[in-house]
Amino acid sequence: MKKVLILCTGNSCRSIIAEALVNAKLEGIEARSAGVRASGRVNPNARKVLEAHGIWEDRYHSKTLESVIDDDFDLVVTVCDHAKETCPIFPKPVPKMHVGFEDPDGKPYEAFEETYKQIETILLPKIEEVLKN
Repeated sequence: MKKVLILCTGNSCRSIIAEALVNAKLEGIEARSAGVRASGRVNPNARKVLEAHGIWEDRYHSKTLESVIDDDFDLVVTVCDHAKETCPIFPKPVPKMHVGFEDPDGKPYEAFEETYKQIETILLPKIEEVLKN
């Protein structure tokens, strides 16, 4: 099982959506997510879009980077520019990839649906390409 960490600033929208999508759609790859400045909450619209697609799980929650930094990952993916700029040095060398998405926080539900679709069509194939080779 390959492991990927999805890193964002607040770990409330994009990284949670990406974590759920990887876990639901990519066989042999397990995702976790965290925030460099975790908000401590999942955005209600992020949860709503995952529920609408049938992939919400109660284990998804906003986590600090410190809570996962010592875990072993095969890939670290940043999904926002701030996380990319502040991405820490991990205890062990880990390949990193950045694929940025616009933050849907504070926008209508449709923005979350669009973010879901973008992550599914843009990010998932890239993660699969890196980890399946």
